[in-house]
Amino acid sequence: MSKVRGVFEGVAGAYPRSLYRAMGFGDADFERPLIGIANSWSEVNPGHYHLRQLAEWVKEGVRQAGGMPVEFNTVAPCDGIAQGRGMHYILPTRDAIAASVELMAGANRFEGLVMLGTCDKIIPGMLMAAARVDLPTVLVTGGPMMPAQHEGRTIVLSDVKEARGRYKAGHISQETFREIECLACGGPGACAFMGTANTMACVTETLGLTLPGCATLPAIHPDRAEMCRASGRQVVALVREGQTARQMLTWPSLENAVRVCLALGGSTNAALHLPAVAHCADLELTPDDFDRLSRVTPLIAKFKPATQYTVVDLDHAGGIPTVLKVLAPLLDGTVPSVDGRSIGQIAADALEPDGDVVHMLDAPLAPEGGIAVLKGSLAPRGAVVKQSAVHPDMLCHVGPARVFESEDEVRDSLMSRNVQRGDVLVIRNEGPAGGPGMRELSIPAAMLVGMGLGDSVAMVTDGRYSGATRGPCIGHVTPEAYAGGPLAAVQEGDLIEIDIPNRRLDVHLPDETIRDRLASRRRREPAVTTGFLATYSRLVGPADRGAVMM
Repeated sequence: MSKVRGVFEGVAGAYPRSLYRAMGFGDADFERPLIGIANSWSEVNPGHYHLRQLAEWVKEGVRQAGGMPVEFNTVAPCDGIAQGRGMHYILPTRDAIAASVELMAGANRFEGLVMLGTCDKIIPGMLMAAARVDLPTVLVTGGPMMPAQHEGRTIVLSDVKEARGRYKAGHISQETFREIECLACGGPGACAFMGTANTMACVTETLGLTLPGCATLPAIHPDRAEMCRASGRQVVALVREGQTARQMLTWPSLENAVRVCLALGGSTNAALHLPAVAHCADLELTPDDFDRLSRVTPLIAKFKPATQYTVVDLDHAGGIPTVLKVLAPLLDGTVPSVDGRSIGQIAADALEPDGDVVHMLDAPLAPEGGIAVLKGSLAPRGAVVKQSAVHPDMLCHVGPARVFESEDEVRDSLMSRNVQRGDVLVIRNEGPAGGPGMRELSIPAAMLVGMGLGDSVAMVTDGRYSGATRGPCIGHVTPEAYAGGPLAAVQEGDLIEIDIPNRRLDVHLPDETIRDRLASRRRREPAVTTGFLATYSRLVGPADRGAVMM
Protein backbone atom coordinates (compact mmCIF):
# COMPACT_ATOMS: atom_id res chain seq x y z
CA MET A 1 0.00 0.00 0.00
CA SER A 2 0.92 3.67 -0.32
CA LYS A 3 3.44 4.62 2.34
CA VAL A 4 3.66 8.42 2.01
CA ARG A 5 0.32 9.52 3.43
CA GLY A 6 -1.28 6.15 4.20
CA VAL A 7 -4.87 7.09 3.27
CA PHE A 8 -5.69 3.46 2.39
CA GLU A 9 -3.63 1.70 5.07
CA GLY A 10 -4.84 -0.77 7.65
CA VAL A 11 -8.14 -0.81 9.49
CA ALA A 12 -8.39 3.00 9.42
CA GLY A 13 -8.10 2.88 5.63
CA ALA A 14 -11.24 0.77 5.31
CA TYR A 15 -13.45 3.84 5.24
CA PRO A 16 -11.77 5.54 2.25
CA ARG A 17 -11.24 2.16 0.56
CA SER A 18 -14.94 1.46 0.77
CA LEU A 19 -15.77 4.83 -0.77
CA TYR A 20 -13.29 4.39 -3.62
CA ARG A 21 -14.63 0.88 -4.29
CA ALA A 22 -17.96 2.52 -5.07
CA MET A 23 -16.23 4.22 -8.03
CA GLY A 24 -14.73 1.00 -9.39
CA PHE A 25 -11.31 1.01 -7.70
CA GLY A 26 -9.97 -2.22 -6.23
CA ASP A 27 -7.23 -3.75 -4.08
CA ALA A 28 -4.49 -3.30 -6.68
CA ASP A 29 -5.24 0.45 -6.89
CA PHE A 30 -4.86 0.86 -3.14
CA GLU A 31 -1.24 -0.27 -3.39
CA ARG A 32 -0.38 2.61 -5.73
CA PRO A 33 0.50 6.27 -5.02
CA LEU A 34 -2.67 8.38 -5.00
CA ILE A 35 -2.23 11.20 -7.55
CA GLY A 36 -4.66 14.11 -7.69
CA ILE A 37 -5.27 15.60 -11.15
CA ALA A 38 -6.40 19.22 -10.76
CA ASN A 39 -8.07 20.09 -14.06
CA SER A 40 -9.40 23.51 -15.02
CA TRP A 41 -11.30 22.12 -18.04
CA SER A 42 -14.54 23.85 -18.98
CA GLU A 43 -16.61 24.75 -21.99
CA VAL A 44 -16.65 28.49 -21.26
CA ASN A 45 -13.36 29.52 -22.90
CA PRO A 46 -10.86 28.17 -25.46
CA GLY A 47 -7.95 28.19 -23.04
CA HIS A 48 -9.43 25.24 -21.19
CA TYR A 49 -11.65 23.68 -23.80
CA HIS A 50 -9.09 21.00 -24.69
CA LEU A 51 -7.95 20.10 -21.18
CA ARG A 52 -10.40 17.19 -20.81
CA GLN A 53 -8.38 15.21 -23.35
CA LEU A 54 -5.07 16.34 -21.85
CA ALA A 55 -6.18 15.02 -18.46
CA GLU A 56 -6.92 11.61 -19.97
CA TRP A 57 -3.38 11.46 -21.34
CA VAL A 58 -1.98 12.51 -17.97
CA LYS A 59 -3.93 9.73 -16.27
CA GLU A 60 -2.57 7.23 -18.82
CA GLY A 61 0.95 8.28 -17.83
CA VAL A 62 0.20 8.00 -14.11
CA ARG A 63 -1.13 4.47 -14.61
CA GLN A 64 1.86 3.54 -16.79
CA ALA A 65 4.13 4.48 -13.88
CA GLY A 66 2.09 2.55 -11.34
CA GLY A 67 0.06 5.40 -9.83
CA MET A 68 -3.64 5.79 -9.09
CA PRO A 69 -4.98 9.00 -10.73
CA VAL A 70 -8.15 10.74 -9.55
CA GLU A 71 -9.37 13.92 -11.26
CA PHE A 72 -11.11 16.98 -9.87
CA ASN A 73 -11.91 20.44 -11.23
CA THR A 74 -11.23 24.06 -10.39
CA VAL A 75 -12.85 27.26 -11.63
CA ALA A 76 -11.25 28.73 -14.72
CA PRO A 77 -12.53 32.09 -16.02
CA CYS A 78 -11.24 33.95 -19.06
CA ASP A 79 -10.02 37.54 -18.83
CA GLY A 80 -11.16 38.24 -22.38
CA ILE A 81 -14.73 37.11 -21.77
CA ALA A 82 -14.87 38.89 -18.40
CA GLN A 83 -13.92 42.32 -19.79
CA GLY A 84 -15.86 45.11 -18.15
CA ARG A 85 -17.98 44.31 -15.08
CA GLY A 86 -16.98 40.66 -15.06
CA MET A 87 -13.34 41.64 -14.61
CA HIS A 88 -13.99 42.37 -10.92
CA TYR A 89 -14.06 38.60 -10.40
CA ILE A 90 -10.93 37.62 -12.31
CA LEU A 91 -8.04 38.32 -9.95
CA PRO A 92 -10.02 37.02 -6.94
CA THR A 93 -10.40 33.68 -8.74
CA ARG A 94 -6.65 33.20 -8.47
CA ASP A 95 -6.92 32.94 -4.70
CA ALA A 96 -10.06 30.80 -5.00
CA ILE A 97 -8.23 28.37 -7.31
CA ALA A 98 -5.28 28.18 -4.92
CA ALA A 99 -7.64 27.53 -2.03
CA SER A 100 -9.66 24.88 -3.90
CA VAL A 101 -6.57 22.86 -4.85
CA GLU A 102 -5.15 23.21 -1.34
CA LEU A 103 -8.44 22.05 0.18
CA MET A 104 -8.81 19.07 -2.14
CA ALA A 105 -5.20 17.99 -1.65
CA GLY A 106 -5.44 18.27 2.10
CA ALA A 107 -8.84 16.64 2.49
CA ASN A 108 -8.05 13.72 0.19
CA ARG A 109 -4.45 13.24 1.28
CA PHE A 110 -3.05 13.00 -2.24
CA GLU A 111 0.56 11.89 -2.49
CA GLY A 112 1.25 13.85 -5.65
CA LEU A 113 -0.43 16.40 -7.92
CA VAL A 114 -0.63 17.13 -11.62
CA MET A 115 -2.27 20.47 -12.35
CA LEU A 116 -3.64 21.42 -15.77
CA GLY A 117 -4.20 25.10 -16.52
CA THR A 118 -3.80 27.56 -19.35
CA CYS A 119 -5.13 31.06 -18.74
CA ASP A 120 -4.09 34.12 -16.85
CA LYS A 121 -5.09 33.49 -13.21
CA ILE A 122 -5.29 29.71 -13.32
CA ILE A 123 -1.56 29.00 -13.61
CA PRO A 124 -0.56 31.40 -10.79
CA GLY A 125 -3.38 30.05 -8.61
CA MET A 126 -2.08 26.53 -9.14
CA LEU A 127 1.48 27.64 -8.43
CA MET A 128 0.29 29.18 -5.16
CA ALA A 129 -1.41 25.90 -4.27
CA ALA A 130 1.75 23.95 -5.15
CA ALA A 131 3.73 26.12 -2.74
CA ARG A 132 1.17 25.70 0.04
CA VAL A 133 0.65 21.92 -0.07
CA ASP A 134 4.29 21.13 -0.97
CA LEU A 135 3.62 17.76 -2.59
CA PRO A 136 5.43 16.20 -5.54
CA THR A 137 3.88 18.32 -8.30
CA VAL A 138 4.00 18.68 -12.08
CA LEU A 139 2.09 21.38 -13.95
CA VAL A 140 0.86 20.87 -17.50
CA THR A 141 0.13 24.16 -19.24
CA GLY A 142 -2.30 24.05 -22.14
CA GLY A 143 -0.12 25.74 -24.75
CA PRO A 144 -0.78 28.65 -27.14
CA MET A 145 -3.51 28.61 -29.78
CA MET A 146 -2.57 28.90 -33.43
CA PRO A 147 -2.51 32.42 -34.88
CA ALA A 148 -4.17 33.39 -38.17
CA GLN A 149 -3.30 35.63 -41.11
CA HIS A 150 -5.22 38.65 -42.39
CA GLU A 151 -4.00 40.73 -45.32
CA GLY A 152 -0.45 39.54 -44.76
CA ARG A 153 -0.48 40.23 -41.01
CA THR A 154 -0.54 37.80 -38.12
CA ILE A 155 -3.80 38.11 -36.20
CA VAL A 156 -4.33 37.28 -32.51
CA LEU A 157 -6.93 38.36 -29.95
CA SER A 158 -5.13 41.59 -29.01
CA ASP A 159 -5.75 42.76 -32.59
CA VAL A 160 -9.49 42.75 -31.87
CA LYS A 161 -8.99 45.20 -28.99
CA GLU A 162 -6.98 47.56 -31.15
CA ALA A 163 -9.40 47.10 -34.05
CA ARG A 164 -12.17 48.52 -31.85
CA GLY A 165 -10.26 51.78 -31.63
CA ARG A 166 -9.38 51.73 -35.35
CA TYR A 167 -13.02 51.11 -36.28
CA LYS A 168 -14.25 53.86 -33.94
CA ALA A 169 -11.71 56.26 -35.46
CA GLY A 170 -12.87 55.36 -38.98
CA HIS A 171 -9.59 53.73 -39.96
CA ILE A 172 -11.14 50.37 -40.93
CA SER A 173 -14.51 49.26 -42.27
CA GLN A 174 -17.13 47.23 -40.43
CA GLU A 175 -16.38 44.33 -42.79
CA THR A 176 -12.67 44.40 -41.91
CA PHE A 177 -13.50 44.65 -38.23
CA ARG A 178 -15.64 41.52 -38.50
CA GLU A 179 -12.95 39.66 -40.45
CA ILE A 180 -10.45 40.35 -37.65
CA GLU A 181 -12.99 39.26 -35.03
CA CYS A 182 -13.60 35.94 -36.81
CA LEU A 183 -9.91 35.14 -37.33
CA ALA A 184 -8.44 36.23 -33.98
CA CYS A 185 -8.76 32.95 -32.07
CA GLY A 186 -7.55 29.94 -34.02
CA GLY A 187 -8.79 27.12 -31.81
CA PRO A 188 -8.11 25.94 -28.26
CA GLY A 189 -5.25 27.20 -26.12
CA ALA A 190 -3.94 30.46 -24.72
CA CYS A 191 -4.13 33.58 -26.88
CA ALA A 192 -0.91 33.45 -28.90
CA PHE A 193 0.58 36.80 -27.85
CA MET A 194 2.88 37.15 -24.82
CA GLY A 195 0.03 37.93 -22.45
CA THR A 196 -0.27 36.80 -18.88
CA ALA A 197 -1.24 33.23 -19.78
CA ASN A 198 1.85 32.56 -21.88
CA THR A 199 4.07 34.63 -19.58
CA MET A 200 3.08 32.50 -16.60
CA ALA A 201 3.51 29.30 -18.61
CA CYS A 202 7.07 30.38 -19.48
CA VAL A 203 7.67 31.33 -15.85
CA THR A 204 6.40 27.94 -14.66
CA GLU A 205 8.76 26.09 -16.98
CA THR A 206 11.64 28.27 -15.75
CA LEU A 207 10.72 27.44 -12.16
CA GLY A 208 11.24 23.79 -13.10
CA LEU A 209 7.62 22.77 -12.47
CA THR A 210 6.78 21.63 -16.01
CA LEU A 211 8.62 19.33 -18.34
CA PRO A 212 10.92 21.19 -20.76
CA GLY A 213 9.13 22.53 -23.83
CA CYS A 214 5.66 22.44 -22.28
CA ALA A 215 5.13 26.22 -22.06
CA THR A 216 5.30 27.00 -25.77
CA LEU A 217 4.20 23.73 -27.41
CA PRO A 218 1.02 24.63 -29.33
CA ALA A 219 -2.22 23.43 -27.79
CA ILE A 220 -3.10 21.28 -30.80
CA HIS A 221 0.40 19.89 -31.46
CA PRO A 222 0.48 16.07 -31.67
CA ASP A 223 3.37 16.01 -29.18
CA ARG A 224 0.94 17.25 -26.51
CA ALA A 225 -0.22 13.67 -25.93
CA GLU A 226 3.20 12.39 -24.99
CA MET A 227 4.00 15.58 -23.04
CA CYS A 228 0.96 14.82 -20.88
CA ARG A 229 1.72 11.11 -20.50
CA ALA A 230 5.33 11.91 -19.58
CA SER A 231 4.10 14.42 -16.97
CA GLY A 232 1.89 11.72 -15.45
CA ARG A 233 4.77 9.26 -15.31
CA GLN A 234 7.09 11.85 -13.85
CA VAL A 235 4.87 12.82 -10.92
CA VAL A 236 4.88 9.19 -9.78
CA ALA A 237 8.68 9.21 -9.99
CA LEU A 238 8.76 12.39 -7.89
CA VAL A 239 6.54 10.73 -5.26
CA ARG A 240 8.91 7.80 -5.03
CA GLU A 241 11.92 10.12 -4.83
CA GLY A 242 10.23 12.41 -2.27
CA GLN A 243 10.86 15.53 -4.39
CA THR A 244 8.29 18.22 -3.60
CA ALA A 245 7.28 21.55 -5.11
CA ARG A 246 9.16 23.72 -2.65
CA GLN A 247 12.41 22.10 -3.71
CA MET A 248 11.80 23.93 -7.01
CA LEU A 249 10.23 27.05 -5.53
CA THR A 250 13.32 28.67 -4.07
CA TRP A 251 14.79 32.14 -4.16
CA PRO A 252 17.21 31.25 -7.03
CA SER A 253 14.38 29.76 -9.09
CA LEU A 254 12.19 32.84 -8.52
CA GLU A 255 15.00 35.13 -9.65
CA ASN A 256 15.46 32.95 -12.73
CA ALA A 257 11.74 33.21 -13.45
CA VAL A 258 11.73 36.99 -13.09
CA ARG A 259 14.68 37.29 -15.47
CA VAL A 260 13.00 35.14 -18.13
CA CYS A 261 9.82 37.21 -17.83
CA LEU A 262 11.82 40.42 -18.23
CA ALA A 263 13.90 39.08 -21.13
CA LEU A 264 10.77 38.08 -23.07
CA GLY A 265 8.87 41.32 -22.49
CA GLY A 266 6.36 39.38 -20.39
CA SER A 267 3.19 40.61 -18.77
CA THR A 268 3.25 43.16 -15.96
CA ASN A 269 0.83 40.83 -14.18
CA ALA A 270 3.83 38.65 -13.36
CA ALA A 271 4.76 41.40 -10.88
CA LEU A 272 1.52 40.47 -9.05
CA HIS A 273 1.63 36.70 -9.44
CA LEU A 274 5.22 35.81 -8.67
CA PRO A 275 5.22 37.77 -5.38
CA ALA A 276 1.99 35.91 -4.50
CA VAL A 277 3.62 32.55 -5.26
CA ALA A 278 6.67 33.55 -3.24
CA HIS A 279 4.43 34.53 -0.32
CA CYS A 280 2.85 31.06 -0.36
CA ALA A 281 6.34 29.54 -0.28
CA ASP A 282 7.29 31.70 2.75
CA LEU A 283 9.57 33.86 0.61
CA GLU A 284 9.41 37.59 -0.17
CA LEU A 285 9.59 38.85 -3.74
CA THR A 286 8.64 42.46 -4.46
CA PRO A 287 8.27 44.74 -7.49
CA ASP A 288 11.59 46.27 -6.43
CA ASP A 289 13.20 42.91 -7.21
CA PHE A 290 11.67 43.07 -10.70
CA ASP A 291 13.16 46.51 -11.24
CA ARG A 292 16.56 45.53 -9.82
CA LEU A 293 16.77 42.56 -12.16
CA SER A 294 15.31 44.48 -15.11
CA ARG A 295 18.22 46.94 -15.05
CA VAL A 296 20.68 44.08 -15.63
CA THR A 297 18.62 41.71 -17.81
CA PRO A 298 18.54 42.54 -21.53
CA LEU A 299 15.39 42.20 -23.62
CA ILE A 300 16.05 39.34 -26.05
CA ALA A 301 12.60 38.83 -27.60
CA LYS A 302 9.37 40.72 -28.30
CA PHE A 303 6.00 39.34 -29.35
CA LYS A 304 2.56 40.45 -30.42
CA PRO A 305 1.40 43.18 -30.20
CA ALA A 306 4.88 44.78 -30.15
CA THR A 307 6.05 42.67 -33.14
CA GLN A 308 4.45 40.15 -35.51
CA TYR A 309 5.95 37.18 -33.66
CA THR A 310 3.78 34.92 -31.50
CA VAL A 311 4.52 32.34 -28.83
CA VAL A 312 4.19 29.68 -31.53
CA ASP A 313 7.18 31.33 -33.23
CA LEU A 314 9.03 31.10 -29.91
CA ASP A 315 8.31 27.37 -29.86
CA HIS A 316 9.72 26.96 -33.36
CA ALA A 317 12.82 28.86 -32.21
CA GLY A 318 13.47 26.41 -29.36
CA GLY A 319 11.05 27.56 -26.67
CA ILE A 320 12.09 28.21 -23.09
CA PRO A 321 15.10 25.85 -23.21
CA THR A 322 16.65 28.12 -25.86
CA VAL A 323 15.80 31.20 -23.80
CA LEU A 324 17.54 29.57 -20.84
CA LYS A 325 20.54 28.89 -23.05
CA VAL A 326 20.82 32.57 -24.02
CA LEU A 327 20.36 33.78 -20.45
CA ALA A 328 22.57 31.08 -18.91
CA PRO A 329 25.31 33.55 -17.78
CA LEU A 330 22.64 35.42 -15.76
CA LEU A 331 20.80 32.42 -14.29
CA ASP A 332 21.40 29.99 -11.44
CA GLY A 333 21.85 26.82 -13.45
CA THR A 334 21.74 24.56 -10.40
CA VAL A 335 17.97 25.01 -9.96
CA PRO A 336 16.31 21.58 -10.36
CA SER A 337 13.46 20.67 -12.70
CA VAL A 338 10.76 18.04 -12.43
CA ASP A 339 12.31 16.13 -15.35
CA GLY A 340 15.38 15.32 -13.23
CA ARG A 341 17.80 17.71 -14.91
CA SER A 342 18.91 21.09 -13.66
CA ILE A 343 17.98 24.29 -15.49
CA GLY A 344 21.61 24.54 -16.56
CA GLN A 345 21.55 21.05 -18.06
CA ILE A 346 18.32 21.80 -19.93
CA ALA A 347 19.91 24.98 -21.31
CA ALA A 348 23.04 23.12 -22.41
CA ASP A 349 20.94 20.63 -24.40
CA ALA A 350 18.78 23.33 -26.06
CA LEU A 351 18.80 24.65 -29.63
CA GLU A 352 20.95 27.65 -30.41
CA PRO A 353 19.06 30.94 -30.72
CA ASP A 354 18.10 32.02 -34.22
CA GLY A 355 19.00 35.67 -33.66
CA ASP A 356 15.62 36.67 -35.06
CA VAL A 357 12.84 35.53 -32.71
CA VAL A 358 15.32 35.02 -29.87
CA HIS A 359 18.30 37.37 -29.89
CA MET A 360 21.77 36.78 -28.53
CA LEU A 361 22.72 38.18 -25.16
CA ASP A 362 25.35 40.44 -26.73
CA ALA A 363 22.90 41.73 -29.37
CA PRO A 364 19.66 42.31 -27.45
CA LEU A 365 16.65 44.31 -28.51
CA ALA A 366 17.16 46.57 -25.49
CA PRO A 367 19.70 46.72 -22.66
CA GLU A 368 17.01 46.45 -19.97
CA GLY A 369 14.14 44.05 -19.37
CA GLY A 370 10.54 44.67 -20.31
CA ILE A 371 9.20 45.87 -16.94
CA ALA A 372 10.10 48.98 -14.95
CA VAL A 373 8.92 50.00 -11.49
CA LEU A 374 8.28 53.71 -10.94
CA LYS A 375 8.08 55.55 -7.62
CA GLY A 376 7.39 59.12 -6.63
CA SER A 377 4.79 61.40 -5.09
CA LEU A 378 1.99 59.63 -6.99
CA ALA A 379 3.22 56.10 -6.20
CA PRO A 380 5.18 56.01 -2.93
CA ARG A 381 5.31 52.20 -2.92
CA GLY A 382 5.60 51.80 -6.64
CA ALA A 383 3.84 51.42 -9.96
CA VAL A 384 4.53 49.07 -12.85
CA VAL A 385 4.93 49.73 -16.57
CA LYS A 386 5.86 47.55 -19.54
CA GLN A 387 8.64 49.82 -20.73
CA SER A 388 9.45 47.62 -23.72
CA ALA A 389 6.03 48.51 -25.19
CA VAL A 390 6.25 52.30 -24.71
CA HIS A 391 6.90 54.59 -27.68
CA PRO A 392 10.26 56.38 -27.24
CA ASP A 393 8.49 59.75 -27.32
CA MET A 394 6.48 58.79 -24.23
CA LEU A 395 9.25 57.46 -22.01
CA CYS A 396 9.27 60.94 -20.50
CA HIS A 397 6.02 62.88 -20.49
CA VAL A 398 4.27 65.69 -18.62
CA GLY A 399 0.58 66.20 -19.18
CA PRO A 400 -2.68 67.31 -17.56
CA ALA A 401 -4.66 64.77 -15.59
CA ARG A 402 -8.04 63.65 -16.84
CA VAL A 403 -9.59 61.97 -13.81
CA PHE A 404 -11.95 58.98 -13.99
CA GLU A 405 -13.40 57.05 -11.07
CA SER A 406 -13.63 53.72 -12.92
CA GLU A 407 -12.77 51.87 -16.11
CA ASP A 408 -16.36 52.36 -17.26
CA GLU A 409 -15.97 56.14 -17.19
CA VAL A 410 -12.78 56.14 -19.26
CA ARG A 411 -14.29 53.74 -21.82
CA ASP A 412 -17.28 56.04 -22.29
CA SER A 413 -14.93 59.00 -22.72
CA LEU A 414 -12.92 57.17 -25.37
CA MET A 415 -16.03 56.07 -27.23
CA SER A 416 -17.11 59.71 -27.41
CA ARG A 417 -13.55 60.67 -28.45
CA ASN A 418 -13.30 63.06 -25.53
CA VAL A 419 -9.50 62.74 -25.17
CA GLN A 420 -6.76 65.13 -26.27
CA ARG A 421 -3.17 64.40 -27.27
CA GLY A 422 -0.88 64.92 -24.27
CA ASP A 423 -3.52 63.95 -21.69
CA VAL A 424 -2.75 61.64 -18.79
CA LEU A 425 -5.82 59.52 -18.05
CA VAL A 426 -5.98 58.81 -14.32
CA ILE A 427 -8.27 55.87 -13.53
CA ARG A 428 -8.65 55.23 -9.82
CA ASN A 429 -10.68 53.04 -7.47
CA GLU A 430 -9.72 49.99 -9.54
CA GLY A 431 -7.23 48.59 -7.02
CA PRO A 432 -7.42 45.18 -5.30
CA ALA A 433 -9.65 46.42 -2.45
CA GLY A 434 -11.30 49.42 -4.06
CA GLY A 435 -12.44 47.87 -7.32
CA PRO A 436 -12.68 45.37 -5.90
CA GLY A 437 -10.60 42.90 -7.84
CA MET A 438 -8.08 45.15 -9.61
CA ARG A 439 -9.69 45.14 -13.03
CA GLU A 440 -7.63 44.87 -16.20
CA LEU A 441 -7.87 48.03 -18.31
CA SER A 442 -6.57 46.43 -21.48
CA ILE A 443 -9.48 47.46 -23.70
CA PRO A 444 -9.17 51.23 -23.04
CA ALA A 445 -5.41 50.90 -23.50
CA ALA A 446 -5.84 49.08 -26.82
CA MET A 447 -8.47 51.56 -27.95
CA LEU A 448 -5.95 54.37 -27.46
CA VAL A 449 -3.52 52.58 -29.77
CA GLY A 450 -6.24 51.89 -32.31
CA MET A 451 -7.27 55.56 -32.24
CA GLY A 452 -3.69 56.61 -32.98
CA LEU A 453 -3.11 58.02 -29.49
CA GLY A 454 -0.71 55.39 -28.13
CA ASP A 455 2.25 57.72 -28.69
CA SER A 456 0.69 60.79 -27.09
CA VAL A 457 -1.74 59.81 -24.29
CA ALA A 458 -0.73 58.05 -21.07
CA MET A 459 -2.81 56.03 -18.61
CA VAL A 460 -2.16 55.79 -14.87
CA THR A 461 -4.22 53.51 -12.63
CA ASP A 462 -4.30 51.50 -9.43
CA GLY A 463 -5.80 48.76 -11.58
CA ARG A 464 -3.78 46.61 -13.93
CA TYR A 465 -3.27 45.82 -17.63
CA SER A 466 -2.98 42.87 -19.96
CA GLY A 467 0.30 41.39 -21.08
CA ALA A 468 -0.76 42.53 -24.54
CA THR A 469 -0.93 46.18 -23.52
CA ARG A 470 1.33 48.63 -25.29
CA GLY A 471 1.83 52.32 -24.84
CA PRO A 472 2.55 54.42 -21.71
CA CYS A 473 0.17 52.47 -19.48
CA ILE A 474 1.20 52.56 -15.82
CA GLY A 475 -0.62 50.28 -13.38
CA HIS A 476 -0.46 48.80 -9.89
CA VAL A 477 -0.15 52.30 -8.37
CA THR A 478 0.39 51.67 -4.65
CA PRO A 479 -1.08 52.62 -2.23
CA GLU A 480 -4.35 52.45 -4.15
CA ALA A 481 -6.82 55.34 -4.06
CA TYR A 482 -9.35 53.43 -1.95
CA ALA A 483 -6.70 53.00 0.77
CA GLY A 484 -5.90 56.71 0.77
CA GLY A 485 -3.03 56.70 -1.69
CA PRO A 486 -2.01 59.96 -3.45
CA LEU A 487 -3.94 58.91 -6.56
CA ALA A 488 -7.07 59.87 -4.59
CA ALA A 489 -5.79 63.45 -4.33
CA VAL A 490 -5.39 64.09 -8.06
CA GLN A 491 -7.78 66.62 -9.58
CA GLU A 492 -8.66 67.46 -13.16
CA GLY A 493 -5.81 69.40 -14.79
CA ASP A 494 -3.07 68.57 -12.26
CA LEU A 495 0.19 67.98 -14.07
CA ILE A 496 1.42 64.38 -14.02
CA GLU A 497 5.07 63.66 -14.81
CA ILE A 498 6.22 60.28 -16.08
CA ASP A 499 9.94 59.58 -16.29
CA ILE A 500 10.49 55.90 -17.04
CA PRO A 501 14.29 56.01 -17.51
CA ASN A 502 14.63 57.57 -14.04
CA ARG A 503 11.82 55.45 -12.61
CA ARG A 504 9.65 58.39 -11.48
CA LEU A 505 5.90 58.97 -11.32
CA ASP A 506 4.95 62.32 -9.79
CA VAL A 507 2.14 64.80 -9.55
CA HIS A 508 3.22 68.46 -9.64
CA LEU A 509 1.77 69.34 -6.25
CA PRO A 510 3.40 70.29 -2.96
CA ASP A 511 3.38 67.49 -0.39
CA GLU A 512 1.19 69.58 1.92
CA THR A 513 -1.43 70.01 -0.82
CA ILE A 514 -1.57 66.25 -1.31
CA ARG A 515 -1.92 65.72 2.44
CA ASP A 516 -4.65 68.39 2.74
CA ARG A 517 -6.65 66.95 -0.16
CA LEU A 518 -6.44 63.44 1.25
CA ALA A 519 -7.42 64.64 4.73
CA SER A 520 -10.48 66.44 3.40
CA ARG A 521 -11.66 63.73 1.02
CA ARG A 522 -14.75 61.74 1.80
CA ARG A 523 -13.86 58.09 2.16
CA ARG A 524 -15.41 56.07 -0.61
CA GLU A 525 -18.00 53.51 0.41
CA PRO A 526 -17.23 49.86 -0.44
CA ALA A 527 -18.29 49.07 -3.99
CA VAL A 528 -19.60 45.63 -2.95
CA THR A 529 -21.03 44.68 0.44
CA THR A 530 -22.05 41.04 -0.01
CA GLY A 531 -20.67 37.83 -1.48
CA PHE A 532 -17.15 36.73 -2.28
CA LEU A 533 -16.05 40.11 -3.65
CA ALA A 534 -16.94 41.81 -0.37
CA THR A 535 -14.85 39.25 1.52
CA TYR A 536 -12.03 39.71 -0.97
CA SER A 537 -12.12 43.48 -0.57
CA ARG A 538 -11.82 43.18 3.22
CA LEU A 539 -8.98 40.63 3.19
CA VAL A 540 -6.86 41.38 0.12
CA GLY A 541 -3.39 42.83 0.54
CA PRO A 542 -1.79 45.59 -1.58
CA ALA A 543 -0.62 45.15 -5.16
CA ASP A 544 3.05 45.54 -4.27
CA ARG A 545 2.75 42.41 -2.13
CA GLY A 546 0.97 40.36 -4.77
CA ALA A 547 -2.65 41.26 -3.86
CA VAL A 548 -2.96 38.06 -1.83
CA MET A 549 -5.95 37.41 0.41
CA MET A 550 -4.43 37.54 3.87
